[in-house]
Amino acid sequence: MINCQWDKKELEHHLDAASKRYIAKNNIQLYTINAIDLAIKVGMGKRTNTILQSAFFTLAKVMPEADAIKYMKDAATASYLKKGQDVVDCNHRAIDAGATAFVKIDVPASWANAEDKAKEPKYEGKPELVKMVKDILVPVDKMDGDSLPVSAFKDYVDGQFELGAAAYEKRGVAVTVPEWDETKCIQCNNCAYVCPHATIRPFALTETEAKKAPKAAKIVDVKAGKGKGVYKYTMAVSPLDCMGCGVCVGVCPTKAITMKPQEEQLDQQKVFDYCVSKVAEKPDMQDLTVKGSQFKKPLLEFSGSCAGCAETSYARLITQLFGDRMYISNATGCSSIWGGPGATSPYCTNKDGHGPAWANSLFEDNAEHGLGMYVAQKVIRESLAEKTRKLIEQPQTRPALKDAAQKWLDTMDDGEANKEATKAYVAALESNISTIDEAIAFAKSAKAKELFGEDGAKKMLDSDMKRKAAGEKYCGCSACVLAAEILKDKEYLSKKSIWIFGGDGWAYDIGFGGVDHVLAQNEDVNIFVFDTEVYSNTGGQASKASNIGQVAQFAAAGKEVKKKSLAEIAMSYGYVYVAQVAMGANPAQTIKAISEAEAYHGPSLIIGYAPCEMHSIKGGMIHCQEEMKKAVECGYWNMFRFNPANETGKFTLDSKAPKDGYQEFLMNEARYSRLTREFPERAGELFARNEAAAKERYEHLLKLVEMYKD
Repeated sequence: MINCQWDKKELEHHLDAASKRYIAKNNIQLYTINAIDLAIKVGMGKRTNTILQSAFFTLAKVMPEADAIKYMKDAATASYLKKGQDVVDCNHRAIDAGATAFVKIDVPASWANAEDKAKEPKYEGKPELVKMVKDILVPVDKMDGDSLPVSAFKDYVDGQFELGAAAYEKRGVAVTVPEWDETKCIQCNNCAYVCPHATIRPFALTETEAKKAPKAAKIVDVKAGKGKGVYKYTMAVSPLDCMGCGVCVGVCPTKAITMKPQEEQLDQQKVFDYCVSKVAEKPDMQDLTVKGSQFKKPLLEFSGSCAGCAETSYARLITQLFGDRMYISNATGCSSIWGGPGATSPYCTNKDGHGPAWANSLFEDNAEHGLGMYVAQKVIRESLAEKTRKLIEQPQTRPALKDAAQKWLDTMDDGEANKEATKAYVAALESNISTIDEAIAFAKSAKAKELFGEDGAKKMLDSDMKRKAAGEKYCGCSACVLAAEILKDKEYLSKKSIWIFGGDGWAYDIGFGGVDHVLAQNEDVNIFVFDTEVYSNTGGQASKASNIGQVAQFAAAGKEVKKKSLAEIAMSYGYVYVAQVAMGANPAQTIKAISEAEAYHGPSLIIGYAPCEMHSIKGGMIHCQEEMKKAVECGYWNMFRFNPANETGKFTLDSKAPKDGYQEFLMNEARYSRLTREFPERAGELFARNEAAAKERYEHLLKLVEMYKD
């Protein structure tokens, strides 16, 4: 039985030849069922498993149909009553519908001799990446990974894989994908800002780029602000990479995005691919606003995270701001699973080949691992700085090189300024250093004899000839020796942006000791916590980030105690930048906090509220960003920034006074509402305590504003 939206003719067209031959030659009874549309019709959204299970029991006849339906409904009631009677009713409707929704397909005899017409795909890109895609990613994606020999991994024995492989998958898993209406769009870029998988992106195009775009491209003038009268604008969508979450629809202020069947939007894939590969970035359109940030290439794309995932939206944004000079140490958990699958990395590089250097470490030592990454490059940079100072002192060093070297030293601790200074310094080093052949030619010249005398020039020549015989590439003068040593480690010259990623299970619980230790070292590292308030990756266990009354594993009757205040623990040091953010509630505050944290010369901790599938939000993860807004408005989550660099007003409370609707917010998520059905009296007590704690917390934050005012 094949779950699809195809009729018989479409099935004939889409089904691959190998499957047709197998079905025909093994006399397999073939059925199709459109559980996709049926699930939407009965209120199950994207959940098709109940419908398919019901159809299976009808076809398999392992028991009488009536008994099977009864047992399935009893099981659905037992499983889902805690989520509400409406959820139970949806499952019952799905069971009834699935029992008769299949269609018998008569298998044509011609299928026994079906032949593949598919062409071998052509992969473009970095040769090492393309080789890895062909040798490992493609077989694994075809569920044929077990057949790979050990030798297939010989180039990756140290655990290092090429970046950007996820872009080659083109899984096409979404049933519906965004359709952009250029006539309604106000070009705010909110849709791209929240997209978990970077599959909807704005592009500014020159006239020439616009003319060369595929016919299906929807291109309009830039309507306002930067680029007006200079560039054209389009919002490109990748139907084959989209997960179909619909988060972009939820945040669009003008309803310029609607979800349409994927097959109707496939012509947009060429548009997306063209924009990514042929349209140049426009630095004059980029800035640290919500709109401007989205004109920067995301260096996290097409991950395997859940549809609607908030974690990837935060991480993707950080890569857009700092990804070309970014190191990431990632704790085990959801973010390590979607962030670092072997040979399928969603982290990628820009046109210069620069992107995040990512590594995974365990729950218990990830923060220390990240600190180690920082200290290692810090020591190397300090050594390069000392060599640079010596280089400036050398009489042979040319003025242009001295100037570039000094500018690099002056900007060592400024990430953005040092980026350009590093480029200029490397260029100056490479253009001013003399090769060994150039040195030999100079030693033979009249100029050398004039400057150093006959004996001095001969000694130089003898020395350079020996260096060449020994395989040395550069001149042996003190300036060139220093320049060569600096160039050897040139990848460490630019200031790196060090980030330590992980979930609340790591930061609040198992890895808390490490987080605290690293923050206490007062080093320039940034910690970002994806706070789902539960151990998401391991099945939904309660963490110290879980709140009063929340139902989770190990808290089946609702958690008794309130959430740990990780932010205030960090603030107690006085020299740690601390922020709590919720991008769906205030996108500008999120980007401001991330930018301030990275610019701060010391440790930073950002805690991002991250709605999760584990929360069971009514209506699904399409409402992820909206749920963040509700959480902030009712006072469940608070947004603030503590910046030790400020002389006054170190603490900024970005949340407004809570509105009504706290209990309604709790009831919108099954992680809370289920308690009202299982322990109704206890639920009332715990939820009241939860709200009281939230009010008390907000009053406390107001006091912090006053405390840090002067």
